[in-house]
Amino acid sequence: MERVGAARDLVLGYVRVLNAIDEAMRGAIPSLERLADVLGLARSRRISRSGHIGAYSYTVHGAGCRFVSGNGAEVDVDFEADGSEVFDLWRLRWYGLSLPEPLDVTDEDLRSAVRSLQPLLAEVRPGWFSVAS
Repeated sequence: MERVGAARDLVLGYVRVLNAIDEAMRGAIPSLERLADVLGLARSRRISRSGHIGAYSYTVHGAGCRFVSGNGAEVDVDFEADGSEVFDLWRLRWYGLSLPEPLDVTDEDLRSAVRSLQPLLAEVRPGWFSVAS
């Protein structure tokens, strides 16, 4: 049960950092209404596909973006067509491994942690999660 608690803390940390990134990006780019708008801005070349904004570096990729904080923690997120932010167990695990004090958790523990966080998190398709609105 202790491992699931650690995985739960990891998931909550990912969500907190994702919210902080959203706030920082929207503060730095006034035309950004939601974090997913980064994709359109990069595709239209109004911003670079990679760069630094505040305490974060970012790299736009396919359907999402990878953000790295000043302490090296990585948050990779994809965006649905409606602009919602989605992530899978691999992204959560990678976040844990990138922390200053790395936390290596199993997919099984992450699955249990995500289940324990419903209704905060919703499974939007098998294996992919979003913060519920």
